[in-house]
Amino acid sequence: MIPAGRAIQDLNMLENSPNSSDLLSSPPAARTPQTLTEKIVQRYSVGVAQGKKVKSGDYVSIVPQFCMSHDNSWPISLIFLDTGATKVHDNRQIVMTLDHDVQNKSESNLKKYRQIEEFARKHECDFYPSERGIGHQIMIEEGYAWPGTVTVASDSHANSYGAMASIGTPVVRSDAASIWATGRTWWQVPPIAKVTLMGVLPPGVTGKDVIIALCGLFNQDDVLNHSIEFTGSEQTMRSISIDERITIANMTTEWGALSGLFPIDSVLISWLRAKATMSAMLNPKLGAKGRFNHDRINDLLQNQLTADPGATYAKTLYLNLSTLSPFVSGPNSVKVATPLCDLEAQKIPINKAYLVSCTNSRASDIAAAARVFREAAKDNATPKIAPSVNFYIAAASLPEQRLAEDAGDWQVLLNAGAKPLPSGCGPCIGLGDGLLESGEVGISASNRNFPGRMGAKSAITYLASPEVVAASALYGHIAGPGWYQKPDGVEKVIIGEGSGDHEIDKAMGIKDALDKIIAQAESVIVNAEKDMSGPTADSTAAVTDDIEETLTDILPGFSEKVEGEIVFCDADNINTDGIYPGCYTYQDNLTTEKMAEVCMENYDSSFRDIARAGDVLVGGFNFGCGSSREQAATAILAKEISLVVAGSFGNIFSRNSINNALMSVEVPRLVKRLRERFSKGSDGADAQLTRRTGWKLLWDVRRSKVVVTEDNGETWSQRVGELPPNVQEIIARGGLKKWVKVEIEKRSRVGGIQRKKDTITKK
Repeated sequence: MIPAGRAIQDLNMLENSPNSSDLLSSPPAARTPQTLTEKIVQRYSVGVAQGKKVKSGDYVSIVPQFCMSHDNSWPISLIFLDTGATKVHDNRQIVMTLDHDVQNKSESNLKKYRQIEEFARKHECDFYPSERGIGHQIMIEEGYAWPGTVTVASDSHANSYGAMASIGTPVVRSDAASIWATGRTWWQVPPIAKVTLMGVLPPGVTGKDVIIALCGLFNQDDVLNHSIEFTGSEQTMRSISIDERITIANMTTEWGALSGLFPIDSVLISWLRAKATMSAMLNPKLGAKGRFNHDRINDLLQNQLTADPGATYAKTLYLNLSTLSPFVSGPNSVKVATPLCDLEAQKIPINKAYLVSCTNSRASDIAAAARVFREAAKDNATPKIAPSVNFYIAAASLPEQRLAEDAGDWQVLLNAGAKPLPSGCGPCIGLGDGLLESGEVGISASNRNFPGRMGAKSAITYLASPEVVAASALYGHIAGPGWYQKPDGVEKVIIGEGSGDHEIDKAMGIKDALDKIIAQAESVIVNAEKDMSGPTADSTAAVTDDIEETLTDILPGFSEKVEGEIVFCDADNINTDGIYPGCYTYQDNLTTEKMAEVCMENYDSSFRDIARAGDVLVGGFNFGCGSSREQAATAILAKEISLVVAGSFGNIFSRNSINNALMSVEVPRLVKRLRERFSKGSDGADAQLTRRTGWKLLWDVRRSKVVVTEDNGETWSQRVGELPPNVQEIIARGGLKKWVKVEIEKRSRVGGIQRKKDTITKK
């Protein structure tokens, strides 16, 4: 598939030009410098005006290189068929994997799996059956996620592909159906954060420790709804293997980001070369047709994408890897990160340990866990896990399991008493055997420790590296293998804003200040010129137009005002597991009534009795973070709540809201005011998770403002963002599925008219 958008500059021209070494060492600044993210998105955007450079904040129509879906492929196919589509637009673009509920052997689940496979075979889409592996691992090991591409998945951990220097970003079910039908979907280029990694990983410190530290130490929504670009010196990047990069990129999702992009560097190229050589040896007939081949890698090097000097980033952060030690996430939140040594001293007992998921269950991870038991062996006998612990293992894919089996690592863990599970998501998503029961404590090498995520809501969950999980299973409490040796002079983790280089940060600070002064000076000059010229009829009209432009045009069929009584869920980071529990996610036959009943169950089981039809649901900040499950929006609609307000939203929830015609708006002031009024202990108020407030909210969409009436009769208003016509159109039609259906019908009518004209012309 040829990428859409503008072609990148051919670096051969530089190499063959006079003084090429000077040009390459000091590349000229582009007229409109772009980040690596912006450059890649540019290549996969369609309909961009000639000469326009894609920038952060732009809404674009993207044609992704690949779109992966998993067990949700059948619900997606139903949306696809409901649109009136009969043929997949580009079957080479679609990959289907069965990975989430693979332990479920019920007839209903097996039937769904058969239906997915039959659909894939009918449309000649790539298909990977149950127990072949987790979709994200397959996308990487099979070469779908290729450097410099946009690769999406109907799953929140599409961020994993950033390890391959591919923009991996999640889409929701209706987006996937749109891609199946039209080849494209919409995307707003996020603000972009640059994260500079310094130093090198010390022995005993892993990629899991890096991302746990980033999530826990930069824990104020620093990169919420951002795209991340990781950068660092060649020495630093050489200390981070591809497997560790996958772990880091994977959990940028939990950090709040929409993608986590590593550079195209020597480490990645070496990994690709090894894969290409292996492909040539095992499948010589494929040649250049194989996704991994040396010609393709050569082309990648000749047209290597990098960020332009002077590219604009929304923020810059740094982490010195040399100062990092093993970390543990939790309990029950990725925003809490504690040095392993602190928890180890407490000897916190555990009941279950997990080496599972697309985050950390590759052959290298299994080898690290096996090493823990090998080094603890006495008299050549493999030690057993603690009698009070159940240790569950599942490889990220079947090829990774075979590598571990060939190395003897898989058998070491089995001999220690580990319980094998089929390759798939399993406990990580809260499905199948080995889930945490009420009151139990678990430690996992997976990616989420939200309450209720891996079993009972009352269970306690920690996240850690494979070796820490294995050591904890061995000793029966949170423990490490003792591999880490603290470097001399290191007393704390060095992190901060900026690049970590004082001189560069100082220079950039001066540059930013100068840019601001210049902009202010230009503004003064422009205003002075206007004042000197005096008011004109045109300028008076312009002022009038500006006032009129504050009124948003309302499309036919769209409500100009939405109002209701506020029901307040007073918590930040209410995730999609809290809104719609994972145990229901793949029960595709749940009734609307049942969805309404379980809405917010993992957050507050009393929500079902407190909230009423027609309410306005108000949450805290980062509402709807977590997975891509569409039911987080549709369950709220099933409760007959049509408007959700929050201080801020997780982007994946915002997409789901628009695509399912659930209205949402950010009003940080309202959240703060509600917390002032109903703070714990104020006026006798208790700490209710869900509260009827007696407050009323009206959203005047035409005037882009909300009007709040408090329980004491006081009224105030707040300007909010404009609801653009394209979003109104999707909501007015009842969601993206119905919007696509109308567009397909339009296309069919136009095609029919054109065919009639052609027939008449021929006659």
